[in-house]
Amino acid sequence: MSKKEMIEPADDNPPWGDAEFARARPAESVLPELFGEEKAEQMLKRRGRPKSEHAKIALKLRIDPDVVEAYRSQGAGWQTRINDALRDYAKSHGML
Repeated sequence: MSKKEMIEPADDNPPWGDAEFARARPAESVLPELFGEEKAEQMLKRRGRPKSEHAKIALKLRIDPDVVEAYRSQGAGWQTRINDALRDYAKSHGML
């Protein structure tokens, strides 16, 4: 295949214009018509980890190196242990 053939669009897949975009419909409405409800539901099912009701907030926090090293030295899950320590402090001081 020459470079020119790779750059030019294929005849069976021309670029879309305003008319094609105006006619377009979301996959949720088209797939059940094409494949049936059950198959469409499988195709549209979200993949990956489900969204948490209590998603954590990513933030930048400056902590002294000796404190970070103490938690890291305990192995995997050190961020969770810091979170638990902060939660215990907040509860014991009436913040939660």
